[in-house]
Amino acid sequence: MKEDILQEGRLYYTMGEVSAMLGENTSLVRFWAEQFPKFIKPARNNKGNRLFTPSDVSNFKIIYHLVKEQGLTLEGARKRMTDNKEGTDHRVEIIDKLKEIKECLLQVHDNL
Repeated sequence: MKEDILQEGRLYYTMGEVSAMLGENTSLVRFWAEQFPKFIKPARNNKGNRLFTPSDVSNFKIIYHLVKEQGLTLEGARKRMTDNKEGTDHRVEIIDKLKEIKECLLQVHDNL
């Protein structure tokens, strides 16, 4: 996943912003939104474009982790999110924090 562009106070993120956060193309983000309607409920603007809440973005990150990093099928990811969303969510948060720490350590190393 690419660097987060989540900004505090923002209510919605566009499809392009979400795809940039995940480092995936917009068609995959659209597909996941259709496959996980229980967890991702995009709003639509006047033009009909999908707008995602920070909660939706968090769920996209969980889906990304389960499908791309753990290799689960979409059905397996759906079941895992339904059965144990809180535990899965915690793992994703920990992984994100560890990536931030790694990035900081690499910057310190480069500055030495």
